[in-house]
Amino acid sequence: MSLKDYSAPQPRAADIGGLAATLDGPLITAEDAGYDEARAVYNGMIDRRPFAIARCANAADVAGCIRFATEEGLELAVRGGGHNAGGFGVWDGALVIDLSAMRSVDVDAEAHTVRVDGGCTWGDVDGATVPYGMATPSGFMASTGVGGLALGGGVGYLSRRYGLTVDSLLSADVVLADGTLVTADPTSHPDLFWGLRGGGGNFGVVVSFRFACHDVGEHGTVVGGPVLYDLADAPEVMRWYRELLPTLPEELSGWIGLLTIPPAAPFPEELWGRKACAIVWCYTGPADKAAAVMAPVRDFGSPLLVGLAPMPFSALQQAFDGLYPAGLQWYWKADMFTEISDAAIDVHAKYGALLPTGHSTMHLYPIDGAAMRVDAAATAFPYRGGGWAGTIVGVDPDPANTGAITEWAKAYWDELHPTSAGGVYVNFLGQEGDDRVRSAYGANYDRLARVKAQYDPHNVFHINQNIPPAGTPTG
Repeated sequence: MSLKDYSAPQPRAADIGGLAATLDGPLITAEDAGYDEARAVYNGMIDRRPFAIARCANAADVAGCIRFATEEGLELAVRGGGHNAGGFGVWDGALVIDLSAMRSVDVDAEAHTVRVDGGCTWGDVDGATVPYGMATPSGFMASTGVGGLALGGGVGYLSRRYGLTVDSLLSADVVLADGTLVTADPTSHPDLFWGLRGGGGNFGVVVSFRFACHDVGEHGTVVGGPVLYDLADAPEVMRWYRELLPTLPEELSGWIGLLTIPPAAPFPEELWGRKACAIVWCYTGPADKAAAVMAPVRDFGSPLLVGLAPMPFSALQQAFDGLYPAGLQWYWKADMFTEISDAAIDVHAKYGALLPTGHSTMHLYPIDGAAMRVDAAATAFPYRGGGWAGTIVGVDPDPANTGAITEWAKAYWDELHPTSAGGVYVNFLGQEGDDRVRSAYGANYDRLARVKAQYDPHNVFHINQNIPPAGTPTG
C-alpha cells in the first residue's frame, strides 16, 4: 500500500482535548500561536498542515499518541531532527509525534558507549562524546537528526574507518504499533534490530539508541577541511580521486563535490562565488602521522585553496551548518555508484558549470573500508560492495527559484543515472514511488517486508519510505 491510498479523517475536538490531558508534553494545534513554527521542517519546500503536533516528553507520550491515532483512524507522522529529504516528519491532517524535546545524551566513557534520545541531533551527540576523544559514525552535518540518519544507514566521515552508523548500533528502545515498548538488540527482538539498521522508520518509533563510540584523532582532534580546485580541473581531479581514495589508510576519508564557494569567511574574498570542485577531507589517526598520510591529498594539482587544519571532530561536523540553515528550499535526487566513470565525469562537468544557485551542489560520499567488511545481508542497509552514495541537490533560500533548482537537479540526474548502480541511499530519497524504495534495499527488501508484517502488520507507520507488510498489494 502506498501513501496515496490513505485518507486523513479528522478526529473530534473533544478527542484531541482528551489526548492533550494524557500527555506530559504539549499538544500543538492550528489554533496555537506556535503552530507554524512547530510544523516547519528543515526543507522549506515542505509546507504541510498536520492536525496536531505532540511534542512528546517521554516514551509514554509516544505510546499514547500511537494508540490515539490508531483508535481514531488518524494518519501518524514521526519527526526526529526534521532533516528528511521528503519531509515525512509532517503530513497534512496527521498527528505528528515530535521527538525534538527528547534530547538527553549519556556517555559511558569507560565502556565506549553513548545512549541517545530519539530527538537528538548529531551535534548533541558529538558535544557529549568528542570531549572524551570519541565519536559515533554519523553524517556530515551536526544539525542532522540522529534517528533519521541512523535508521537509514548513516554514511559519514568515519565510515571508512568504523563503518556506518548502523554498524555501531548496540540496541534501541522502540515503541511499536500497538503502543508497547521493547528493547531491540542482537538477542532480544533480533529481527526488529536487523530491520532498524537501515530500514528507516517502518517498524516503530525509536525513543532511544545505544551506540558504540570509537576513538577519533588525538583526544577528539582530527585534521580536516576542504581542498578546492577550479571547476575546469574537475575531470582531472575526479579521475585522480576515484583511483586514490580506495588506496588511502582508512583513517583518512573525503567526499567530493561540485559547488559554489560561499561568499563568507574563512574563504578568501577573491574566491567568493566561484564554481569549484571540492574534496572535504577528515583524518582521524595519530597526529604524528598526519603530515605523511595527507601529503598526497595536500599536494595534488593546482588547488585554489588548501584548508586542512587540526580541529575538534565536532567542528568539522558543524562546518556546513551555518551555510545551510533550516528553511531553505531543497530538491533532492540521488543514486548509488560503484564507480566514478568517465561518462559520469562528463555529466558532472556539464552540470557543475550550470549550478543554478549558490547553495546548489552535488556530493559523492564514499562507502568502503570498514563499511565494506559487513555482509550485505547482516543489516538492512544493502550497499556493502564499495563505491559512493551520490546526491544532487538544488537549494536556494528564495521560493521563486524552486523551478530553476528543481529542473537543474532533474536534468542532471536524468543524464547521470545511467552511470549509476541503479539503487539509492534511502536517506537521500524523496517521494519517488515504490520501485525506488525497493531499489534502496535490493535483496534485503523481502526480509524487511516480513519484519514489517511481524511488527507493524497494519502499516501504521506508513508516512516514510514505506515497506508494506509482506502480503500487502502495492501500487
